[in-house]
Amino acid sequence: MTFEALGLNTSIIKALTDSGYTAPTPVQQQAIPAAIAGKDLLVSSQTGSGKTAAFMLPSLHRLFAVEPAAAGKTPNQEMQAARARGERPRFKAAQPKMLVLTPTRELALQVTTNTDKYSVNLRRIKAVSILGGMPYPKQMQLLAKNPEILVATPGRLIDHMESGKIDFSQLEILVLDEADRMLDMGFIDDIEKIVAATPSTRQTMLFSATLDGVVGNMARRITRDPQVIQIISAANKHENITQTVHFVDDLSHKNRLLDHLLRDESLDQAVVFTATKRDADTIADRLNIAGFSAAALHGDMHQGARNRTLDSLRRGQVKILIATDVAARGIDVPTITHVFNYDLPKFPEDYVHRIGRTGRAGRNGQAISLVNHAEGMNVKRIERFTKQLIPVNVVEGYEPKKSGMAPRSTSRPGGWKPGDNRGGAKPGQRSFSSPNAPRKEGSGGGYKGSNPRSTDGARRSYGDR
Repeated sequence: MTFEALGLNTSIIKALTDSGYTAPTPVQQQAIPAAIAGKDLLVSSQTGSGKTAAFMLPSLHRLFAVEPAAAGKTPNQEMQAARARGERPRFKAAQPKMLVLTPTRELALQVTTNTDKYSVNLRRIKAVSILGGMPYPKQMQLLAKNPEILVATPGRLIDHMESGKIDFSQLEILVLDEADRMLDMGFIDDIEKIVAATPSTRQTMLFSATLDGVVGNMARRITRDPQVIQIISAANKHENITQTVHFVDDLSHKNRLLDHLLRDESLDQAVVFTATKRDADTIADRLNIAGFSAAALHGDMHQGARNRTLDSLRRGQVKILIATDVAARGIDVPTITHVFNYDLPKFPEDYVHRIGRTGRAGRNGQAISLVNHAEGMNVKRIERFTKQLIPVNVVEGYEPKKSGMAPRSTSRPGGWKPGDNRGGAKPGQRSFSSPNAPRKEGSGGGYKGSNPRSTDGARRSYGDR
């Protein structure tokens, strides 16, 4: 099937062709025609399946493919006219036609970037991101342009709604992207308040990894006779990603093994996921000392710093990104060949989103989890959720000394094999786990990965406001 067969406007198709899009994904094949027809949608599809295009392409087609009638002055123009008349300018609320809610800043920025790419040949298109970490004056400038498309995190959007800066009376399309994640992060009340402020005549599209439980209950309340689309495909099982578990005895063993695996010749770029922000900073520092090009990404960083780090990753200036789960959504860098779980995630769903950072755009990837012996049950929970057995592998020279943890599978094609001794410190370099490596002041003896006071989860709602 082609994008032309889906009935999209030729200007949108040209933008897709210029961007290298060749054929629609399964979720796009089902969602785009239904969305063009004006149907409410409930879509269950995993990360990396092309959800952004699935809701944004038909929305652009419906709202902007036909040149709109002449519009009045934008709020910014009205303010300038008031100044010219010698009057005190009064801010007029922006009136977007489309709202996309996302759980994290990174995902909001990714949606906005893709929207700009899809709409490059359409006229009168403005899409802006309103999110935590961005200075309010900058956001006021963006809202003053009266954007047609608003992409936002719930907390910051509520702030502008309460101050009268946004008016949803003209809203035609509402999209909840990764709704399950927003509910996990405690945004249920904010979402209910935002939905209540939108017209009942709107088209609603909800995308989620699951449509069960709380997500399903909310979906039924905010949609009208929705079309349900559930994508079950090989991509959902990440069959192009080799998943392995390496058991470790202690923190020192884990650090030495990570250092070794990061030196694999097949590794282009990698994301290392940690449980805490403190770990992300500490590991990034130690990897840089060991000769890697590494950077941390977590919720305590200012948005400008997060944007610069992601830009450096996309340009290849950063090879190893050490991130918390707040960054698991929205990172779309095709050259990420490896994902490492330095700490296992709290929820099995997060494991799926983490490893989905690799193996994108039809490429192969590797997902490697470094697991303490006491975390064996967490691995089993992930296996039950994904309905896949994750092979346990051992690297020669880095075997765990504790007994009772024999591998269930010696290797998988493309995985780490016993005797695979690639890597190791190069001449003149030392392992980042070396006892002589400088320790960050106040580190308290290393990073434990279980400090609840420093987890991203404890402050996610605040961090995205």
